[in-house]
Amino acid sequence: MTDEDALLTGDTPAPEPEPEPEPEPEAGVDESPESWRIVTAVDVRMDLPAANPEVVLQETVAPWRELRIPVGLAEGNAIAHALRAVGTARPLTHALFADLLERQGVTVVAARITGRQGRLFAAELETSGPRGRQVVACRPSDAIALLLRQRMPTPLLAGDWVFDNAAGEGA
Repeated sequence: MTDEDALLTGDTPAPEPEPEPEPEPEAGVDESPESWRIVTAVDVRMDLPAANPEVVLQETVAPWRELRIPVGLAEGNAIAHALRAVGTARPLTHALFADLLERQGVTVVAARITGRQGRLFAAELETSGPRGRQVVACRPSDAIALLLRQRMPTPLLAGDWVFDNAAGEGA
């Protein structure tokens, strides 16, 4: 029921569920360049009976650790399209956004997976453009989908501490 319907009928609308809080970047972690690992998106998997797909990120050098990041169905679909270079009749949202950034003279410098609380991950995008360098918090799925649509290879980084937090969870 919309708020407008509630006014007409006198009913009170049901409260909307509160969104889950975004995980904060890990406090007190070493964010020196040596503590970041280059990762690449290698797959989007849907393992039943899970409700959502997972994006599999893997380190590009030994010990080849993996992170499995749960994403929404639409985001998993968009990432899978980009990973497999499958074209669409019209641009998907992330392709449109990548084109818009390029036309505005903004480049994506890097994306970083910055934190983890259980199966909830945090990320950020670093951009460079007419207004200088900017760092913007985002969902990992948006960062990955956007990076996969860049004309030039753009690094995807994960902090060592994100892998360390995953060690006990079989990631």
